[in-house]
Amino acid sequence: MLRQNLRLLPVLALILLGLAALTTSRPAEARARKIAVLAPSDAGIVKQIRHYRRATWHWQSVMGAKRTRTSRAAERVKSRKFTLWVRNLWKHRAKRARARAAHVPHKSGWLCIHRFEGAWNSATGNGYYGGLQMDISFQRLYGPYLLRKKGTADNWTPIEQMWVAERAHRSGRGFYPWPHTARSCGLI
Repeated sequence: MLRQNLRLLPVLALILLGLAALTTSRPAEARARKIAVLAPSDAGIVKQIRHYRRATWHWQSVMGAKRTRTSRAAERVKSRKFTLWVRNLWKHRAKRARARAAHVPHKSGWLCIHRFEGAWNSATGNGYYGGLQMDISFQRLYGPYLLRKKGTADNWTPIEQMWVAERAHRSGRGFYPWPHTARSCGLI
């Protein structure tokens, strides 16, 4: 068996030399064939700015916070450096708004109510929607933006549903729209 392996050794050496010659024969050409990572065009950057701005404004609307103002200068100014700076600014604002939205006040209370009420995407036909079982008038009063944009509460994310409930809580209603479950959770 050792003799057979020794006979194959020169053949393997020739194959390896041939492969090495193929990979190093034209180094400049090989470098040119590397896939280039293209930077987004100015139009692509403006599209990204609009995306991040919409995301920021969405979460600000959900939380009931004042919208961040914009001058839309990046769409008028022809400086790539400035456009990139504006894109990064809106990207940071969107991340910050999303992170702030994730920290819903009274979150543990809303999660407890949800455990007794239903699934976040429930629309059982009884006139109540979502994980906190909100009726249409409640949604119109405390979540008109989401109702208009996404439909009833069963189409909203859990965070969006909790923020609408939080808006009702802040208006002075507290946890009383859910009297039985809030009592079971020790909230009233």
